[in-house]
Amino acid sequence: MATRLKDSMDLESENSSAGLVPALDRSLDILELLSSTDHGLTLSALSQLLNLPKNAVFRITQTMLARGYLDRDAKTLEFVITPKLMRLATARSSRKSLPEISLEVMKGLRDETRETIQLGILSGREGVIISQVEGLEPLRIVVDIGLRFPLHCNAPGKILLANMPIAERKRMIKQMDLEPRTSRTITDPSKLHIECERVLDLGYSIDYAEGNEGIHCIAGPIMNPDGTLAGALWITGPAKRLPKSRFPELGNKAKVAGDLISSCLEESSG
Repeated sequence: MATRLKDSMDLESENSSAGLVPALDRSLDILELLSSTDHGLTLSALSQLLNLPKNAVFRITQTMLARGYLDRDAKTLEFVITPKLMRLATARSSRKSLPEISLEVMKGLRDETRETIQLGILSGREGVIISQVEGLEPLRIVVDIGLRFPLHCNAPGKILLANMPIAERKRMIKQMDLEPRTSRTITDPSKLHIECERVLDLGYSIDYAEGNEGIHCIAGPIMNPDGTLAGALWITGPAKRLPKSRFPELGNKAKVAGDLISSCLEESSG
């Protein structure tokens, strides 16, 4: 053990003399490994695959967790890269973020519907709200930015789930806890797969009080220039103002708004 420690110290000394920072080098190794897998990795797995001391991996991952670059599943204890790092990696020449690019379209949709418009992206096995434009009605739905939500019981979650590659979606649904939130929540994996296919066919998704009683939402997808999903945009409000009979009308509005933002993303990447 003494010899191994000495070798490690010698290696770090050589790296330092060459202008490298060993701790940063290890951090990048962890990020590159996580980005190359289609699922999360535990602390032990990271340590073993990278042949790094577990205590060193622990310190690095805890720092990344605290800074918001990694997330950790409470059940499996697997680490995953968060959208915060992905946004840095895909910074556009315009230097505008997805919320900035989406803002005017969100305001337009809010003015048209008078309801709150929200924007969310995938983060691990959940969605996270990254922006919202409050509705104009006295009674409106408003949440804290950063609120996380499951993928099986609401319109934006279904958009994020449906637009995954089919193998990834199947794996995700298998790992998810399909907890019933209301009497309408989809809790059967096979039915959730069918719902995802329906979402893809329609081009928008709905939440018929599946996550919270008395609240409906309708979501449309936002696509990156490479055809991958960038996020979801949705209209949310009380069920009385967003009845089931309005779902097709509002679904088309959400879809058009998502297409507009997708076009803005394409323009900003050019």
